[in-house]
Amino acid sequence: GARVCIRGVARTGGDGAAGGMGETGDPGAGAASQQCGALNYRSGGGGDGGLGGNGGAGGGGDAFPHVGDVTRAEDCEALVAAAAGRFGGVDILINNAGASAAFGLEALDDAAWEADFQLKVMAAVRMCRLCVPEMRKRGGGAIVNASIGGGKAPAAKALPTSVMRSAGLNLTKSLANEYAAENIRVNAICIGLIKSAQWERRAKDGELAAFYETLGAKVPMGRVGEAEDYADLAAFLSSARAAYITGTAVNLDGGMCATV
Repeated sequence: GARVCIRGVARTGGDGAAGGMGETGDPGAGAASQQCGALNYRSGGGGDGGLGGNGGAGGGGDAFPHVGDVTRAEDCEALVAAAAGRFGGVDILINNAGASAAFGLEALDDAAWEADFQLKVMAAVRMCRLCVPEMRKRGGGAIVNASIGGGKAPAAKALPTSVMRSAGLNLTKSLANEYAAENIRVNAICIGLIKSAQWERRAKDGELAAFYETLGAKVPMGRVGEAEDYADLAAFLSSARAAYITGTAVNLDGGMCATV
């Protein structure tokens, strides 16, 4: 089976797994504490040995939540130690944490920049640094970093998120180059407008269907993405079916991003 370590499954406020391209809101919104977790995924048979693969409905596994502040090094260490201790190692890391933050330069002080840096950049750095040795023991692994299209093509007043996501894409390519010879693949997903609790909180009078219809009008494909769209791509990039893919950042946005 594949041992998966997931950083930032959900949070009380912010973008989480699929929070949308804009990541707008208060830079201090949302608690730093995130529910992380890990799972031991077993393929349904004759599979490719990775998450997603041939498991499908016939797959199975064991998962557990782990609550911690991903901006704290000791909490990252505890998550990886818990996952490795329970499952015997780590094969896959999904760096998924985030928070809404999109402002102009003059609206942000040093503290806001530092907080976003710790959440979106240093937390990923720490988790990669902790998981790579575990993957090396097992002969390889896969890392998927969540990002946004703004990391490639930033809009005005999208700070500090656009800068941090750009740094995350640089980290993705740097690590892909460093660890390719050890069969540790590193890729990123640039998320667009994906249905999530963040968007649900913005729907007026609970008219969620109408809200998503309006939001989807901004997307070339004419709809907002589903959480499953993100999960399926993360599963593919983590599986043996993507064994020759590393160092890339895939747009998952229905065609919104201005760059490839």
